[in-house]
Amino acid sequence: MFERLKHSGGCLLVFAIMLFTSIAHPLHAQSCSASYSLVNSWPGGFQGAISVTNTGPTAITSWKLTWTFSGSQQISQLWNGTATQSGESVTVTNLSYNGAIAVGSTLTGIGFTGTYTGTNTAPTITCAANGSSSTGSFTLAPSASSLSVTQGASATDTITVTDVNGFSGSVTLAVSGLPTGVTAAFATNPTTGSSVLTFTASSSATVGTSTVTITGTSGSLTASTTISLTVSAAQSFTLAPSASSISVKQGSSTTDTITVTDVGGFTGSVTLALSGLPTGVTAAFATNPTASSSVLTLTAASSATIGSATLTITGTSGSLSATTTIALTVTSSSSTYTTFQQHFIDLYDDIHNSSNGYFSSDGVPYHSVETLIAEAPDYGHETVSETYSYWVWMESLYGGLTADWTPLQTAWTSLETYMIPSSANQPTNSYYNASAPATYAPEWPTVSSYPATLTSSVSVGTDPIASQLSSTYGTTNIYGMHWIIDTDNWYGFGQQEDGTTKPSCINTFQRGSSESVWLTVPQPCWDAFKYGGTNGYLDLFTAPAPYAKQWKYTNAPDADARVVQAMYWAEQYAAAQGGNNIVTTLLPKAAKMGDYLRYSFFDKYFKQMGCTSTSCAAGTGYNAAHYLLSWYYAWGGSIATSGGWAWRIGDSAAHFGYQNPVAAYALSTDTNLIPLTSQAKTDWATSLERQLEFYRWLQSDEGAIAGGATNSWEGQYATPPTGDTTFYGMSYDWEPVYHNPPSNQWFGMQAWSMERLAEYYYITGSSKAKLVLDPWVKWVEANTTTNTDGSYAIPSNLTWSGQPTLNWTASVQDWATVPLNTSLHVTVASTSTDIGVTGSLAKALSYYSAGTAKWAGTQDTTSQTLAKTLLTDVWTLYRDSIGISTPELRSDYSNFSETVYIPSGWTGTMPNGDPINASTASFINLRTKYKNDTAWSKVESYLNGGSVPSFTYHRFWAQVDIASAYLVYSNLFPGN
Repeated sequence: MFERLKHSGGCLLVFAIMLFTSIAHPLHAQSCSASYSLVNSWPGGFQGAISVTNTGPTAITSWKLTWTFSGSQQISQLWNGTATQSGESVTVTNLSYNGAIAVGSTLTGIGFTGTYTGTNTAPTITCAANGSSSTGSFTLAPSASSLSVTQGASATDTITVTDVNGFSGSVTLAVSGLPTGVTAAFATNPTTGSSVLTFTASSSATVGTSTVTITGTSGSLTASTTISLTVSAAQSFTLAPSASSISVKQGSSTTDTITVTDVGGFTGSVTLALSGLPTGVTAAFATNPTASSSVLTLTAASSATIGSATLTITGTSGSLSATTTIALTVTSSSSTYTTFQQHFIDLYDDIHNSSNGYFSSDGVPYHSVETLIAEAPDYGHETVSETYSYWVWMESLYGGLTADWTPLQTAWTSLETYMIPSSANQPTNSYYNASAPATYAPEWPTVSSYPATLTSSVSVGTDPIASQLSSTYGTTNIYGMHWIIDTDNWYGFGQQEDGTTKPSCINTFQRGSSESVWLTVPQPCWDAFKYGGTNGYLDLFTAPAPYAKQWKYTNAPDADARVVQAMYWAEQYAAAQGGNNIVTTLLPKAAKMGDYLRYSFFDKYFKQMGCTSTSCAAGTGYNAAHYLLSWYYAWGGSIATSGGWAWRIGDSAAHFGYQNPVAAYALSTDTNLIPLTSQAKTDWATSLERQLEFYRWLQSDEGAIAGGATNSWEGQYATPPTGDTTFYGMSYDWEPVYHNPPSNQWFGMQAWSMERLAEYYYITGSSKAKLVLDPWVKWVEANTTTNTDGSYAIPSNLTWSGQPTLNWTASVQDWATVPLNTSLHVTVASTSTDIGVTGSLAKALSYYSAGTAKWAGTQDTTSQTLAKTLLTDVWTLYRDSIGISTPELRSDYSNFSETVYIPSGWTGTMPNGDPINASTASFINLRTKYKNDTAWSKVESYLNGGSVPSFTYHRFWAQVDIASAYLVYSNLFPGN
């Protein structure tokens, strides 16, 4: 039988130790006893054995065994006896051949198999011989099988001992299974009659129902019973504010509602009191606060102390009490602001004025107020991660000025809700294999070469940070922003292609370096083949079939880094105010984002640096890292969770314009921003040094910074041009990643990135940063024009020639002896009054000037003067009713009719029914909804031969860039 059982299941657990539970031994007239042992156990099943001993003075001719299982056990098969079972009660009688047992002898061989769920407690068996019950045992029974006790109180039950067949001993009682915080005590000297059991619950005893076991022992005899004990909460109440963080301006009032919640049947009334008010703030509760809620009004005098405070609300009702806290921020009245501070506040209010159109009805910031605009986003009411990063930056500055940090919390909540894909929207990351991150597909210099062929024969490296991240954060999901969302679901994809959810994650650029926005086919990030063609949109980009429904997201590293940069300043501002709970709570989120941002440090397919063919060595660990902020990192996987898969890639190309030394500095040195993974601090310290080297390697003879470098020439690990110099093995590229238009043509990249370098210099006094900044600032000053009439012009489009001189490696240590690249040149091809770029430039000049005053001993006042002049001119010339803007002639809007390449024979439709095919696809034909835009007539007239249209745009990032420039200047040069 044992052998049959051993082979009948997939997994059999054999216990080497047998468990015995004996019935009570008689104290006088002998009869019989039985013992039980557990032979085997496996999931859901077990095998038991029983022996019967004649303990009496005469031979036994028949026997009967009875017991009650304590759980869900059911006998499946019993041998050497006849068994009946009713519920948990079992009776077993002898067969014709084994009823007789001689005096002192033991009958063995009785056994059974059974099933169970939960626990499998051994039964206590009673034996009866020759038709009579055995003598000398006892039973236990409570007077109440269910009992309740309140926290801080006691309750009693009586345990009665009943004789069986003449038992006459005394019984010792014990209790097990008590919930935490409950004690039990029996009356002195329990007898064979009964004993009072008292349960006492502490005021903090665990609330709930438990099964308590009462065990009685008398020599070798035992018996047990159970009581269902419920611990209920004592009468009490809790307090909770409707808003845990509130702000009030000097000279005004605000309210919060304090709600009282009953616990344990509390029905009394509560009196509320408050402590911790800052100077100049008074508080009043509504008359006669009740046990439901009370309105708290806080009033700040015009001279109230600006800053943050923690208010404690205490409620009392007789001997009961409860407390809660509110974070209160007292902000300044506008009358105390300087001119430039007021400019910031005015623009801040413009952006937050709901009638001005900067935010959607869901509180999501638009790329621009205007809808008809095509640049990187192909529609104005889309949103990009850049927009969110500027929003966080703006609220950090606002909190620093006003001590009101609630808007920063609002921005972060929105960012996490809409820009970081939820677990449901990246459902199969658990299938990711870090040893095989993704299948190689080449990039192509022309859109018409797509779809690209996935090639599994090209080796890819291993991902060294996946396990760091998943083990640290307890998830395989990515905590990074996807770069673009359709804020109002203009295209109609919806989230997960439901057609209605907004915002929804979308993508555009997918087809190589020459794919400008005008040549893109918008597609959903969640491609379930509902829209597009037979395979959704997938076969426009990669081949071959078959295609699986999938999700995919792309991160823009400069945006995530800007969020970290902004939070670094939020920390500094809040610390100067004495600290703030909101900022303290958000800093770990920024650090976590920085942890995942390290994916941008790695080659696209984790190949080693210096790769110049597809057969180059795959990376193992960090030899695939360039440590720079690359153009993107991306991740994706299957929609199907059965047999799922997932992938991740970095990017081989890095643009100087994406580098952010402030973020790298914060993530490697700031205690509150160093990420949790053990390697992150070292990685970011390496990245900081590498970024500084990158700037210097790319600096032209004139001072401007050239494009960048790539580890994968033309996106396919091709052989770079002969003589192309390298940076840690990466080949120089004056226009890394995108060539249509060239990625380093726009002066904005200069202003954005060098503003961060100037910040870093101001923070640390880095001589390496200053070495790069000195010639750059001189070049900017020489190419910026300010006029007596208040007009100005800054560089716009740049042209480049030559390349860096050195093959830069770690051996280049003494920067002071490294000459500028005398064969690398830049020319300013055109100028502009771009509002956002002017703001970034003014900040770069301001930080540089303040840095020289702080660290160099002698201030460069020319840069400060230029910054102030630009900011004054902008306000004078371009301030309008909802922000600051300048007219833009958009000759590039001729591209609305640009043909979009679709492979021959490929057909599909956009969600609104616009056809996608080789013969009709154009930018406008894939977006016919543009023709309903109020500004479309201007474009239509231009396409029909009219004049170049002029537009006045209010881009969110540009408004924040110029607004922040006013406050940064004011912070750096107070009173000037």
